[in-house]
Amino acid sequence: MAMPNDAPWRPSLGACVRPDGVSFRVWAPRAQALEVVLERGGRPLTARALERGRDGCFEALVPEAAAGDEYRYRVDGKGPFPDPASRFQPAGVHGPSLVVDPAAFRWTDADWKGVPFGELTFYELHLGTFTLEGTFDGAAARLDALAELGVTALELMPVADFPGRRNWGYDGAALFAPARCYGAPDRFRAFVDAAHRRGLAVFLDVVYNHLGPDGNYTGAFSPVYFTAKHRGPWGEGVNLDGEGSRQVRDFFVENAMHWIHEYHLDGLRLDATHALVDESPRHFLAELGERVRASLPEDRPVALIAEDERNLARLVKPCSEGGWGLDAVWADDFHHQMRHQLVGDHDGYYADFEDRLEDLALILRQGWLYTGQRSAHLKGPRGTPPGGLEPGRFVFCLQNHDQVGNRALGERLNSQIDAAVFRAATVLLLTAPQTPLLFMGQEWGAATPFLYFTDHEPELGKRITEGRRREFAAFSSFKDPKARVRIPDPQALETFELSRLNWEERRGDGAQGLLRLHQALLTLRRAEFSRSGAGSTRVMTLPNDNGVAMERIGAIRTYLVLVQLRASGRIEIGALDLPRPEARWHAFLSTEDARYCVDPEPIACRLDGPRPDVEFGRPGAVILVKTS
Repeated sequence: MAMPNDAPWRPSLGACVRPDGVSFRVWAPRAQALEVVLERGGRPLTARALERGRDGCFEALVPEAAAGDEYRYRVDGKGPFPDPASRFQPAGVHGPSLVVDPAAFRWTDADWKGVPFGELTFYELHLGTFTLEGTFDGAAARLDALAELGVTALELMPVADFPGRRNWGYDGAALFAPARCYGAPDRFRAFVDAAHRRGLAVFLDVVYNHLGPDGNYTGAFSPVYFTAKHRGPWGEGVNLDGEGSRQVRDFFVENAMHWIHEYHLDGLRLDATHALVDESPRHFLAELGERVRASLPEDRPVALIAEDERNLARLVKPCSEGGWGLDAVWADDFHHQMRHQLVGDHDGYYADFEDRLEDLALILRQGWLYTGQRSAHLKGPRGTPPGGLEPGRFVFCLQNHDQVGNRALGERLNSQIDAAVFRAATVLLLTAPQTPLLFMGQEWGAATPFLYFTDHEPELGKRITEGRRREFAAFSSFKDPKARVRIPDPQALETFELSRLNWEERRGDGAQGLLRLHQALLTLRRAEFSRSGAGSTRVMTLPNDNGVAMERIGAIRTYLVLVQLRASGRIEIGALDLPRPEARWHAFLSTEDARYCVDPEPIACRLDGPRPDVEFGRPGAVILVKTS
C-alpha cells in the first residue's frame, strides 16, 4: 500500500503554468492530430500542435502562453472544444477554457490541521441559494454565523460548472472548473481559506457516476469515457472496467486530487456511488481513496464519504479487510424511518418502513435497518450487516438536499410537523452517536422550500420539466395529471428564487429559540461526545412506546436522553433498561425551556423521590446528567 508523502502533487492534465510557459496536456487516444488554439484579450494569440505520447495523451509547452489566456483544442480538425480538465470556463461550459495558476493565490491556512474525524458535524449548503448573492463571497460573509452555530464542517453541493445560470450541480459538465456564476477559482480558494480561519472544514460533493446532459465534451476527445456495458438512469455508465478504463479512472482520481490540493479541501462526498459499476479486480472507490491519501502529507487528514443506498459495510471497511476503505456513508434509513413515523410518508422507498419505534432504536444501535432483508421497494434483498462499524461512520440527517428537493413541492420537515416534535427530533439527531448533518436553514426552521431547478436550453429544458412531473405519477398525491401541474417547473426562474434562504427569518422569536437549541446541542456534542474518552451508547424504546431513550457515556459525565416523539406521557426512570437503575439524575436540557420555544409546556422532571420520573405534556425531549 502506498504511504503518504511530502512531495507536492502535480496535475497531469489541463493547462499547467510553468516558469517557461504553459504546458497543455489532454487525453485523446484515437486522435491523429490535436492543436491548442490560444486567445488573449479576445484576440488570437497562437495555435500550436501537440505531440502524441505513448499513453494516448497529447502534450505541448507553449512559451508565450500565460495565466489568464483562453484556449481550446482542435481534434483532427474538428472543434475547437473546451478542455475536459479546464480549471475555469468564464463564458460557460461551451466557451473557451482559461489558463489558471493556482499557485498565485496566497493561502493563510498553513497551520490548519483539519477537523478530527470524530468531531465532524456537517452543514450542507447550495452556493446559489444559501445567500441572496449566490456566490462564494456571499457564503463567506455568513461563515461567522456557521461557526457560532457550532458545526465543524461545511458540505458544499457540487460546484463543477454546468449549463445555464442555475443548477443543483449534478448536471456538471466541466468537472475541474468552479461554476462561473459562483465566482472565479480564487474566490473559491478565498472561501475555503476563510472557513479554515474559523475552524471550519470544507467538503465538496463530487459527481463521478455521470456528466450533465449538455456541455460534456469528453466524447470529442475519447469515445471510451462511457460504456454501454453499464447503463444507469443517465444513460451509458462511466467506463471503469473496459477498454481505456485505466485513463478514465485516472481522470476521476485526478479530479479528486485537484479539488483537495488546489483548493485545500478537507474531503469529498461521492455522489451515488451505487451507480459506479466496476467489475475489475480492484474497485475504483478503493483505488480512489488510497491514491488520494498517498498524495498527502501524513499530518493532513482527508475524509471520503459515499452516498450509497445499498447499506454496504464494504464501503467503509478497510481495504486490508476486503473493503473499499472510505471513511463514512450517508445512511438513509434513519431519515426514512423518522419521516415515516413523523409525517407518514409511504410512497417509493418509504414503503419499506413501518411505524415501529423498535426499528428506530435498532437503526440508532447499528447504523441502518436493512441488513439483507427483502425490500418491497427494490423487490429484492437490501443491505449487509454493519459488522461492528463505528457509529461515526454513518452520516444521519433529518433533511438534506435530496430528501427536501426531491419532494414534489420541496417542503422541509419542519414545515410539515409540529414545532415541538421537530425540536425533539433535533435532540435525537444531535445526540445520537452517528455523524450528524444539517441542511442549510434547518437550524432556524427555515420556511423557504428547496426545489429542483435547472436552466437548460429550451428544448432540453422542456424534457426536464415533463420528466420531473412524470416521475411523481406513481405517488398517491399526484396520480391525477391535474395535480402534477402544481409541481413547480424546474426551468422557471421563480422556482430557483423561491429556494433561496431568507436570512431575515432568523430574527423571529421561534427561529431564535430553535437556533439556540442547535447551538446548545452542538456545544454538548463537542464537549462530551466528540472528544477522546467518549464511551458507549445504550438505546431503548420508551416504556410508553412513544419515543426512544439513549444513555450516552460522555468524555466527562453520563447522560440520559429521553425523546418523546408523539403524544404525552410519563416515563419512570427505573423502568428503563439501564445498567444502574438506582443512579441519580439531574435535568440538563429541556426542549420546552423558554430559551428554545415561544410557547413552552414544561416537561416535569421529578428526580429526587424514590421513583424518579419525567412527564411530557406533549412531544419533546429532555437530557438528564448522572449525578451519582
